[in-house]
Amino acid sequence: MKPSFEGFFYACMKQINDEDKQLFRSTVDANAPTDKDGARKNNALKKPAFTAYSYIVDANLEGSEIVSYSQSGVSTKVIKKMKQGNLDAMPVLDLHGQTVVEACESLSAFMYHHQFENFIQIIHGKGYHSENSMSILKTQVVSFLSQHPQVLAFNSCPDKDGGTGAVFVLLKQN
Repeated sequence: MKPSFEGFFYACMKQINDEDKQLFRSTVDANAPTDKDGARKNNALKKPAFTAYSYIVDANLEGSEIVSYSQSGVSTKVIKKMKQGNLDAMPVLDLHGQTVVEACESLSAFMYHHQFENFIQIIHGKGYHSENSMSILKTQVVSFLSQHPQVLAFNSCPDKDGGTGAVFVLLKQN
């Protein structure tokens, strides 16, 4: 009598001990699949969400003010591409209508989710409904991005992409 596949399968499964299962699982988890562009797609390789930011109480940036930041070593060619908006499609986060606390939580979650992207865009608005034409959300976004360890550079977008009401952000690749 020939053994069935099911019988053979269950006999093999009984021989695998917990140590072997753990070794297999750790190997599979450590070798993350990559997408067609080579980006890692495994939460085990993600850095934890950034939560060490501080909140802004008073706005100190006007809605029409251009913001720019870059760490030393960032290519001037990349900064120029950001200023001109010559970038490929990227994830976008719109913070219109959010409080400072909500905006920080949204930024943290968004950047965690998209940490393997080269560029992201954050729309913070110009603060037209704020007092004294000062934009609290814009000020908070600039502060948050300046504190975030993965941010290499950011710059106000050109008019076609939101102007001074949005920023392009260059992220450090893991």
